[in-house]
Amino acid sequence: MAAGKKVVLVACGTGIATSTVVNKAVEKIAKDNNLQVEIIQCKMMEVPGYADRADLLITTTVVDKSQYKFPVVNGRPFLTGVKKAQAEKEIMEYLTK
Repeated sequence: MAAGKKVVLVACGTGIATSTVVNKAVEKIAKDNNLQVEIIQCKMMEVPGYADRADLLITTTVVDKSQYKFPVVNGRPFLTGVKKAQAEKEIMEYLTK
């Protein structure tokens, strides 16, 4: 991962509905912690096009994490509230490395 501004991909099946909810949550995490991030909201099928510059992927879909060179975080807790604090902590750990 590059030092400085981190590139965070927020992806769902269509790049519209659930990724918007997660995008807002990630924006808040970054703002509340004074983190410099570039958030790219996209469809899962578009993720490979950003793979060369992504530092983190947060997705609401089920994916094979081993196919990516960067960490993948489950974004569903931002939709359900279940284990949301754990997901926020995980995101913070990756963004502050």
